[in-house]
Amino acid sequence: MVGRAKQSAMTLFLLPSVLIASLMLSACQKETVPESLSSEDDASGITDPSDVVASESLASNVSPVTIAVDSTEITSERKMITILSQHRWTLTSAMDANHNSMADFTNIKDQVTLAFNQYQGQDTLSFSVGCNLISAAYQLQGQTVTIEDGMSTKMSCGDLDKAENTLNTLMVGSSEIKVEQGEHPVLTQLTSNNVTLVWNGRLTSQEKYNSKGETVFLAVSLKKIACEEHGNQQCLQIRPVTYNDQGIKIHEGEWRLFAGEIDGYQHDNRHEEVLRVQRYQLDNGNLLAIDESSVDDTDDKQYAYVLDAVIESEVAE
Repeated sequence: MVGRAKQSAMTLFLLPSVLIASLMLSACQKETVPESLSSEDDASGITDPSDVVASESLASNVSPVTIAVDSTEITSERKMITILSQHRWTLTSAMDANHNSMADFTNIKDQVTLAFNQYQGQDTLSFSVGCNLISAAYQLQGQTVTIEDGMSTKMSCGDLDKAENTLNTLMVGSSEIKVEQGEHPVLTQLTSNNVTLVWNGRLTSQEKYNSKGETVFLAVSLKKIACEEHGNQQCLQIRPVTYNDQGIKIHEGEWRLFAGEIDGYQHDNRHEEVLRVQRYQLDNGNLLAIDESSVDDTDDKQYAYVLDAVIESEVAE
């Protein structure tokens, strides 16, 4: 969690003074504010540093400089969290403490992913090597991110088991992070094991379309089948699933071909799964408000789908 600057409660004692003395006191205090703070104060929502000094003129044990720096630190951390959550991160390299490439990730880097989110007001993240999705709460203090023990789906991952266990060990605990911004931002993470993980970021669909998606649940069949309109391409089979407010499944629709893509989802041809996804309605690449009375839920080309979580998974018999 982002740290918050704390100010001790103060009792202000107003001493009788003449008007001239008050004016002199105010003028002297205003002169103590460095000009270099003005741009930082603007960034933290303070438009005039002298206003801060005037409002705290009798609070001699509170430094205006301290207030400005603390506000900047809070803003910097929240800005970092915003950048992290705006992107979906894919592993590009993993180097151990001796600067050697880690064999566990050599052949699977493109499917090792990391995403930052919020759940019920708490900062959370999720990561995967292409099998189970592991989710956990985290806190950011300065450049240090502390990740709690997470919850995971329970699929058997075969050859990916070792890589998944390694990644989970590396992620849990404290890491130092930095982000290089740009068209393709880079997140560098130094773990407590002195392992360096480098992640490339790309905008999430929610950020790309500048809107929150509609949450839908889709069951995905074990088997893909050929799509007639896409030649030899194999398409997923899906059906809509409905849950009540208590999380109990109350309806499943009919199986149908799925001609779209679900960003962040990798089908392994071994499991029947239920996905929670965010769905964005498109019109030539532009986001539209969803009017459920007029849209065709089976026209996959009019939507962008983004994986939120795998909520059910079982090995199909």
